[in-house]
Amino acid sequence: MADKKKCDVVGCDNEAVKTVARKKAEAVLDLGGKGTKVHLCKEHYKEYKKKTKKERKLERVGWV
Repeated sequence: MADKKKCDVVGCDNEAVKTVARKKAEAVLDLGGKGTKVHLCKEHYKEYKKKTKKERKLERVGWV
């Protein structure tokens, strides 16, 4: 069985449940490691969603 991914936020060892783009997550979270994507645990994903809510809403307006 494959190893479970760990949250990429500095100081967090929880199991990751979501993966998001690094550029967007770097603006609101303290991240470690490298790469184009980051793995987030449930708590940090919730924090990411709250802090980027306005930006994500503006992006969706552009889809119309």
